[in-house]
Amino acid sequence: MTHTNGFLYPRTQSGASSLIPSPPWFYSGDLLTVEYRTDPAKVKALLPAPLELAPEDPGAVALIWADWQSCSTDRHELLDPVLSQYKETFAVVRCSFQGVTYSRCVFIWVDKDFAIGRGLHQGYPKKLGSMWQTRPHPFAQAAPQIAPGGVFGATLAAADRRLAEAVVTLREESDTNGFVNGHPMAHHRVFPDIAGRGDAYAELISSGAKSFSGGQAWSGDADLRLFESPSEELASLSVDEVIGGYFRQVGVEWDGGTTLAHLSEAGL
Repeated sequence: MTHTNGFLYPRTQSGASSLIPSPPWFYSGDLLTVEYRTDPAKVKALLPAPLELAPEDPGAVALIWADWQSCSTDRHELLDPVLSQYKETFAVVRCSFQGVTYSRCVFIWVDKDFAIGRGLHQGYPKKLGSMWQTRPHPFAQAAPQIAPGGVFGATLAAADRRLAEAVVTLREESDTNGFVNGHPMAHHRVFPDIAGRGDAYAELISSGAKSFSGGQAWSGDADLRLFESPSEELASLSVDEVIGGYFRQVGVEWDGGTTLAHLSEAGL
């Protein structure tokens, strides 16, 4: 019998075809964030058991655009950039489990298959989409500056429909790039039963950055519009009040997480 290798499928004898290598995974990127408030009932509708609303500011949402370069330990992807560069847009809310506040990604779109593979492992509900954001550059001829007055635009589309568009105008340096996405993540990892009897495997997990580096965060004014789609539900988190916009360049190392609850065993 042939022994197969690879962190995720397709597994082969060599393991070279695996969609993703094993962790740790490393990321460097630009984050453009718009935080706003919606009706807390709309957030609650997206929190499966055993999660509950966060006790403070339960209707707060962060919609984040990220332009990433990523790699594994040997950094070989950086010399073949199609394997390292990708973009994503994700909606984050906050929630509570056993008295602890967590962040949770409720929707996320990416533009590469390897990013979807990592999401399967991490519990991020990743789907394919098209997202774009203005890139800063030290030379201003065709780029905004990371400085007061810098203007950044961002768009998100999926399945031929535009889902969101935003404009952020930087105003001043900030201690953070927002508060909604500032906690360990609480995600469900599920695998449906092949016979259709619910989930064969389900757990609630927590994970976050093993290490983090960040440049100076900037805050500013933001405009955000969401659009209806027949196959997406981002617009259900309607914008009631814009809190603000943020920009920050970051570096992250991710290397696993912890199980909070085995849901299939607990019958939840």
